[in-house]
Amino acid sequence: FHENTLKTSMTKWKPDFDSAASEYAKAAVCFKNAKQFEQAKDAYLKEAEYHTENKALFHAAKAIEQAGMMMKDLKKMPEAIQYIEKASMIYVENGTPDTAAMALDRAGKLIEPVSLEKAVDLYQQAAGVFENEDRLRQSAELLGKASRLLVRLRRLDEAATALQKEKNMYKDIENYPTCFKKTTAQVLVHLHRNDFVAADKCVRESYSLPGYSGSEDCVAMETLLQGYDEQDEDQVHRVCNSALLKYMDNDYAKLAISLKVPGGGAKKKTAKPPQGGAGAPAASAEDDDDYEGGLC
Repeated sequence: FHENTLKTSMTKWKPDFDSAASEYAKAAVCFKNAKQFEQAKDAYLKEAEYHTENKALFHAAKAIEQAGMMMKDLKKMPEAIQYIEKASMIYVENGTPDTAAMALDRAGKLIEPVSLEKAVDLYQQAAGVFENEDRLRQSAELLGKASRLLVRLRRLDEAATALQKEKNMYKDIENYPTCFKKTTAQVLVHLHRNDFVAADKCVRESYSLPGYSGSEDCVAMETLLQGYDEQDEDQVHRVCNSALLKYMDNDYAKLAISLKVPGGGAKKKTAKPPQGGAGAPAASAEDDDDYEGGLC
C-alpha cells in the first residue's frame, strides 16, 4: 500500500500520514465491496492509525466506526460494539459529542436483538452525552428506549428510576402531555413492584403539572389505584384494558394487561371504606406491607 508515502529521505523529513490513510481507506472500500469484511476491518483500523498520527481524530473515529460496521457484517456483534464505543469516546474528546451520541444510539439498535442489557447501557451512555450538551429532548428519547428495555428485562427498580429522570426532562422542556404518559408508565411499574405507595406518590406529584388534574390520564390512574387498593379486580381490569393503556408502548401495555390485584383478586370492598381516588396516601401504607417487596 504505497509504503513509499511513509518513508523519509534527505528531502522529505516527515512521513505522509494523510496519503497513507487515504490509501488504506480506498483499500478498505475495495475489500468491503468484495465482501472481504475481515480485511476491510483491518484496512479501516490502519486508516485510523494514520489519521491518529496525523492528529485527525474525527477521521480516525470515523474509520474505527467503519471497522465496527465490518464486524457487524461478519455477525460479530460484541466486537462491532467495542469499535463503535471506542469511536464515540474519540468523538467526545474531539469536541463532536452529537456524533458520539448518534453512534452509541446506532450501536444500541444493532445490539438490541443480541443483548438487551448492552443496548440499555449504550442508550444510557448516549443519553448522558446529550444531557451534558443540554440537549434534553434527545436525551429523554434515549432514556425512554432504555426504560422500555429495562421493563422488558424485568429490572423494574431501575426502570422506575429511569422513568423518573425521563419525566423530569420532559417537565424541564415543558412537554407536559408526555409527562402524563410517563406518570402512567411509572404507576404500572410501581404496581408490578408491589409498591402502591410509590405509585400513588407519582400521581400526586403530577397534580402540579399543568393540565394533569382531571385529564383522561389522571382519571384513569386514580381509578386504577382505587381499584388496586380496594382489590377490585373488575375495576383494575377495566382500566388496564382501556384503549388509553392498550395503545401505550408495547412493553408498558404488557404490564397493564398482566397486572393483578393483591390478595388473589377477590373483591374486598367491605374491608375498608372507599379511598376516593389516588388522593389518600396514608391509609394504604400499612396495608401495603403485606405484599411489599415483590421484585425489589
